[in-house]
Amino acid sequence: MPAPRKNPSILGGLFSRVFAWPYRAVLAGLYRTGVRAWMLTLASLATNVAAGALLLTGRRLLPGLLLIPAGLFDVFDGGVARLRGEDSRMGAFLDSVIDRLSDVVVFGCLFWTLSAENKGVAAALSLATLGVSLAVSHVRAEGEAAGISLSEGAFQRLERYVALVIGLSVPHALLPVLVLLASLGGLTLLQRLWSAGHRLAKPGKPA
Repeated sequence: MPAPRKNPSILGGLFSRVFAWPYRAVLAGLYRTGVRAWMLTLASLATNVAAGALLLTGRRLLPGLLLIPAGLFDVFDGGVARLRGEDSRMGAFLDSVIDRLSDVVVFGCLFWTLSAENKGVAAALSLATLGVSLAVSHVRAEGEAAGISLSEGAFQRLERYVALVIGLSVPHALLPVLVLLASLGGLTLLQRLWSAGHRLAKPGKPA
């Protein structure tokens, strides 16, 4: 039974150690029930779309809670694909595209509703967070095209989900969470840019 993928982010190591056995147990259950990876990927997208639609109505708690199953679907789709021997470059590509689409939906809807509420600072931070997250993903894709793997970063998708759940679910927490998302996301972007530049500048074949 595969363990959670290693993630060098702030919560990635903790998740891998603390939830390794629960992860394997749930993964085994999903395998036995016949769930396929694409089902989980689409379920994650649908749940994120539902959360975004609820954000447009001005709600906060329910969209925040919906992000929990959305994140879990996203965590397990890759594990199910590897367990079934169905992991492929096409599957990884589609998963990455849908992840970015989910980010656009959630943060785009959050920006829209905050703008309508005349909360300009929070709206700008939600848009900045979206831009940073897309840039982080783009840098990784460009790195892979150049022959290097870029997984560095203290603040990645797992941390964004956890932080946004807290920001939407806890009263008055959204603004400081958005500050955290934008600033630490920017730090992750700088980490990947520095790593890419450092490794590509070395003579010889990139690794």
